[in-house]
Amino acid sequence: MKKGLKELGFDEMFPIQEMAIPLMLEGKNVIGQAKTGTGKTAAFGVPMIEGLKDSEGNIQGLVLAPTRELAQQITEDINDYSKYTKVRAVAIYGGVSIDKQIIELKKGPAIVVGTPGRLIDHLQRGTFNLRDVKMLVLDEADNMLDMGFVDDIEYILRLTPKVKQMSLWSATIDDRTMHISERYMPKAEFVNVSRDEIGLTTINQHYILVPQHEKEETLKRIIDFYKIDRCIIFCRMKVGVDDLHATLSRAGYNVEPIHGDFTQAKRQQVLDGFRQGKFSIMIATELAARGLDIADVPWIINYDIPMDPNMYFHRVGRTARAGKAGNAITLVTPDEEIELERIKAMTKIPIYKMTLPPSFLF
Repeated sequence: MKKGLKELGFDEMFPIQEMAIPLMLEGKNVIGQAKTGTGKTAAFGVPMIEGLKDSEGNIQGLVLAPTRELAQQITEDINDYSKYTKVRAVAIYGGVSIDKQIIELKKGPAIVVGTPGRLIDHLQRGTFNLRDVKMLVLDEADNMLDMGFVDDIEYILRLTPKVKQMSLWSATIDDRTMHISERYMPKAEFVNVSRDEIGLTTINQHYILVPQHEKEETLKRIIDFYKIDRCIIFCRMKVGVDDLHATLSRAGYNVEPIHGDFTQAKRQQVLDGFRQGKFSIMIATELAARGLDIADVPWIINYDIPMDPNMYFHRVGRTARAGKAGNAITLVTPDEEIELERIKAMTKIPIYKMTLPPSFLF
């Protein structure tokens, strides 16, 4: 696992990881509230992989998440961490064929990451069971409760062994989350990273509202209009990085991708090329760019707005290093405005709305 983490650029732990991982490695239940920094997935994913690495047989790790996108991202991250171990995770969520998920479950993953509704669907069909679960995670518990999943969560928890290790992760710890922890997580340790004021005063921060189908064209117009010749573009998923790289390359832009599927050697090659100015735009997932210290990056573009508001500040904080000014632009689709509001609520520094730059293609 250390080899996998090193390839991903993990040089040091975020505070929530530093506090939670030792407790979880000791087998303790953990309630985690992280308001500064990111890294919740590694905080529970690393101990889960370590705890299950010698396990065989039925599913022994379960992660509940509120949304399909988060379930996909957690699964992708865990499989990145566990690349050189026998532990594998599978994502289970609604809106897609259940038959393909059944095929994946038959391959015997150690960990299932899923949304409550689709998990219950599988459990009632008998495609897997939770009798052997040793470790269980409730991620974004407050969001799951806001979405009305409390009965589903309790139904799932009742199907797991009474003796297991649990962790609950939430941006806010209120009566509802405490009720679940008191019922199902005896003697839980509480870890909390208090929020510092998030203020990136030397960064000009803007967002632009754009329909999903116009994002590619909008991105090109931003690059052309502002004559951007050095930039990191962030996508949520590895497949998004690959797709955008193909699109921009075909359009003649000097771009290179970087994400967790790359070998360490390939990763280093891309990073060295970007530092040396061999290409002007690097398209990355947050995980691939974590821990990097790259000087003189005047532009950050969030092609996908991050689901975790803290992630936004880590992304845009990669510009304006060493006291220099920087610019950050985030593309926001109409159904993502709630994510933008969460980001705005965490800082007093304004994030200004901008309009689409004019096109030079007449």
